[in-house]
Amino acid sequence: MRLFYYLIVFISISSCSQKQNSIKKPNILFIGIDDLRPELGCYGSDIAISPNLDKLASQGLLFNNAYCQQAICGPSRASLLSGIRPETSGVFHNYIKFREVNPDVVTLPQHFINNGYEAVYTGKIYHHGDLDDEKSWSRLPVVDSMNSKGIKKPVGFALEKNIKERTATKKEMIAKYGDVAKYGLAMGQAYESADVPDNTYRDGYNTELAIATMKEMVAKGDKPFFLGLGFNKPHLNWVSPKKYWDLYDREKIKLSTQTESPINGAAMGLHASFELRVRSGIPKQGKIDDELAITLKHAYLACVSYVDAQIGKMIAALEEAGVRDNTIIIIWSDHGWHLGDMGIWGKATNYEIATRVPMMIWTPDMPTGSQGKTTDALVELIDMYPTLSDLAGLEIPAHVEGTSYKTLIDNPNTEWKTAAFSQFPSPALREWGGFPIRPAMRETYFGPLLKEVEGKIKTQQGNKWDRDLFENNLMGYAMRTENYRFIVWKDRANQAKAPLFVELFDHTTDPKETKNIAESNPELVNKLMNQFNKGWQENQVKTGVNQL
Repeated sequence: MRLFYYLIVFISISSCSQKQNSIKKPNILFIGIDDLRPELGCYGSDIAISPNLDKLASQGLLFNNAYCQQAICGPSRASLLSGIRPETSGVFHNYIKFREVNPDVVTLPQHFINNGYEAVYTGKIYHHGDLDDEKSWSRLPVVDSMNSKGIKKPVGFALEKNIKERTATKKEMIAKYGDVAKYGLAMGQAYESADVPDNTYRDGYNTELAIATMKEMVAKGDKPFFLGLGFNKPHLNWVSPKKYWDLYDREKIKLSTQTESPINGAAMGLHASFELRVRSGIPKQGKIDDELAITLKHAYLACVSYVDAQIGKMIAALEEAGVRDNTIIIIWSDHGWHLGDMGIWGKATNYEIATRVPMMIWTPDMPTGSQGKTTDALVELIDMYPTLSDLAGLEIPAHVEGTSYKTLIDNPNTEWKTAAFSQFPSPALREWGGFPIRPAMRETYFGPLLKEVEGKIKTQQGNKWDRDLFENNLMGYAMRTENYRFIVWKDRANQAKAPLFVELFDHTTDPKETKNIAESNPELVNKLMNQFNKGWQENQVKTGVNQL
């Protein structure tokens, strides 16, 4: 009898063990898009043509209030992939490699590798310079498969005239300004429309490469995969196949109605559109006229539709491979982009238009009641690391400074964070990579622009002006609550000092942030300052808390 009992127990344990081992870990399709603001149909755009992203949003959960931690490529990606905020990592511009300042941090794909996953990427997941972080990836994409198909390496420009023009301009700039010109003074045309296949440019090529790599991993079948697919567009230069330009009627493209900086806003809070002005055919001073502005927005929208089409191909490939039903799909952008909003073109500000991003997620076991829903909860890109770990049943590393929003997937109306945090060092006095203005750059055609913006800062700040402070140590810290955007400008090297300037925007009455009302609302400023001083730690998931 006792022998029979032990036999039953053994069979039961074995059965449970086999059942546990048969439970498949979900694959992860991690799609990043560069410079995409919420200019999509699913976000209410009346012109953007984005059927594939709209379809995924109708199946999954759309985040209406998602925010990046810094509105520029390098710091944003370093933050979301390492799980630590810019203030912790020290990565504030594009020329700092995150591994140099945080050599031992376990990144998101590295964490999945440590838990039995195969991790690979194509395209832009990390910023350039960090792309090939060896610890983050366990294999290479199947580039040989592209070569065997006769698919050539992608190009920056497809039209010969644009290739020649870029080469000539770069040569001219280096001859005129020296080595400083190599930091982006000659980037070629801002846009291109060429009648070419999708894989002529990087995003079409990288999508086909990702699909081929995914198929090989599925065929091998011994590990779940973490596949990063990073799209370069709609980052400048806005190049895409002509068929995506043809989707739009130029006459229906509308420009921003907010073409001025915020009333009483921080003079150091906006830049002179440096990133766009280094492109050929763009005025080096003054406003962008309406005809050119419409062309530029047309180019941006064409790139959005180009990327959308590639995402559709990638998801269709998952379905064809029979793994869609066991693959978590998460899509995000690293930051937003001003398309003439507040009178500037580019990212790199602390305002809503630059820090708010599109983000959506679909999971195989998503509750029916959550499918196709939108949540207004305040979430941050840094939350993706713990969320994906949570959804995959992995332990969340102790260093991670975000919050898993798995609960929101189960119930999109759950009370959530009381604030989201972003930051950016004085945009007016930073180059397009977020780097402090190099002295030699003042000798280029940017000299007059810099002189103009400095004059505005000096007029506003008076005796607070100090070149070293404003160029190197002034940090704008933005806090977005349910109703307000609160920006505190502080000397990062002397955090105990009082703020140099404060901005407050009421999103219930002024969603476009046209007027800073801080000076006329001292009591509200004090309340928000108290909330701000508590930091992100005290603004995590709270229940029963009145939000400002």
